[in-house]
Amino acid sequence: MPRLLRRTALVAVAGVAVLAVTAPPAAAHVTVHSDEAVQGALAEIAFRVPTESATASTVKLRVAFPPDHLVETVSVRPRPGWTYQLTTAPIQQVAQHEHSHSGPAQTVSEIEWTADTGSGIKPGEYDEFRIAAGPLPSTDKLAFRVLQTYSDGEVARWIDLPAADGQEPEHPAPVLTITGADRISQPVVDAPTMQVWWALGVAGVALLLAIGSIGISIQRRR
Repeated sequence: MPRLLRRTALVAVAGVAVLAVTAPPAAAHVTVHSDEAVQGALAEIAFRVPTESATASTVKLRVAFPPDHLVETVSVRPRPGWTYQLTTAPIQQVAQHEHSHSGPAQTVSEIEWTADTGSGIKPGEYDEFRIAAGPLPSTDKLAFRVLQTYSDGEVARWIDLPAADGQEPEHPAPVLTITGADRISQPVVDAPTMQVWWALGVAGVALLLAIGSIGISIQRRR
């Protein structure tokens, strides 16, 4: 019996090691998120910016709105240690703006954040830049092209749109999913991601390891 328990423990340890080695990497590119993005409504939107460089800090972020889906109102949440500049463009009276016939003639087309000296996002860190924008257009997704500038002058260009075959491009542009106004009362349940399955696997193997260790301890005491 002790031999069987030792083998179980060894298998559990090996399983944890394999899962750790094969764990899916975390997304390191700039992403965009919102818990309240609904067509025709105002929403807070967050751009999450990780620093991939091992030696340089992120010191500038430039976000461009899709030119065919400009929104009427954009306001920026201030960030300590950073300044921002807005670029405006005329709103075209196209289908996605039919809900507003008397809105402003200009809206924000680009936002550029610049870090003060010593306030950049350091290697291994991330930060978020938040705006409020709306009314959001009648489309399921908004793709923002982003340029991320590092303190050594390198520029990461997150500008590639999703491919038709569903494959993620090398430098994907952040894409915001927008819920239709007719679906806001329906709960949305996302399918488990690879990270979730990996976490469940690690938890299961760790449980087996704990059971095996307890069994070995009991056998030794006897």
